[in-house]
Amino acid sequence: MVNLVLFGPPGAGKGTQSEKLIAKYGFVHISTGDLFRWHTKNDTALGKRVKEIMNSGELVPDEITIAMLKEELDKNPQAKGFLFDGFPRTVAQAEALDRFMQENNSAIHHVVALEVTEAEVRARIAKRKLIDNRADDEEDKLNKRISEYFNKTIHVLPYYKQQGRLSAVNGIGEIDTIFQSICKIIG
Repeated sequence: MVNLVLFGPPGAGKGTQSEKLIAKYGFVHISTGDLFRWHTKNDTALGKRVKEIMNSGELVPDEITIAMLKEELDKNPQAKGFLFDGFPRTVAQAEALDRFMQENNSAIHHVVALEVTEAEVRARIAKRKLIDNRADDEEDKLNKRISEYFNKTIHVLPYYKQQGRLSAVNGIGEIDTIFQSICKIIG
């Protein structure tokens, strides 16, 4: 089993690369953004709380996010591996994820950081908005998410670098070239 965290700012290409990695390796994809959207769309009790938080552009608290992730991992005991997309966003979340994985006799094996500039992220999201009008891509919410990533979330990377689990990949270029770079890391 190989478990991977795909890291990068909003619009870095995590979703695009996740689809390709799932097809090749059979990972179970766990995207906190997708989980949040599913819960809000289905108007679950958790979804109502998440919707209120997301609508304000804030990050969902760790305890809610971690509970949702545990639920997803528990649903897939026969998984070949998990691909985490959009999580962890804080060192506390990274530590909690490591503890949870360890309790389940597993670990996060690779953390791949898609390196993309803020200008590139904004250009990609502008294009995405023409195709898929996501609520979290609205200008004020997007500005908060981008700021949150470049000012706070990015500080999770040294946690993984110190442990030798971090690999950086240039996230600007051809989708297949980026994909091949990630595959070399996974092995």
